[in-house]
Amino acid sequence: MTQEMTIDARGLACPIPVIRVKKALESIPQGRVVVLVDEQVAVENVTRLAAYMRCSHQCAACEGGFRIILGKPGSGREGP
Repeated sequence: MTQEMTIDARGLACPIPVIRVKKALESIPQGRVVVLVDEQVAVENVTRLAAYMRCSHQCAACEGGFRIILGKPGSGREGP
């Protein structure tokens, strides 16, 4: 079953966004995780985690910060 979850990590200092994203990715067998952050450092750290976990990722600026879409491998929806 493909799942999608959203994590609003705006206002949270690193490493908290990274920890939440890692737990979310580990909790789903397949799917996407959408992450909202408001600091460039969080973007860099979350995308680094995505690369380490072999997840696809795409980042775009959005109101109040950045939106990162991570695709867990094997989901059939790896892309954003």
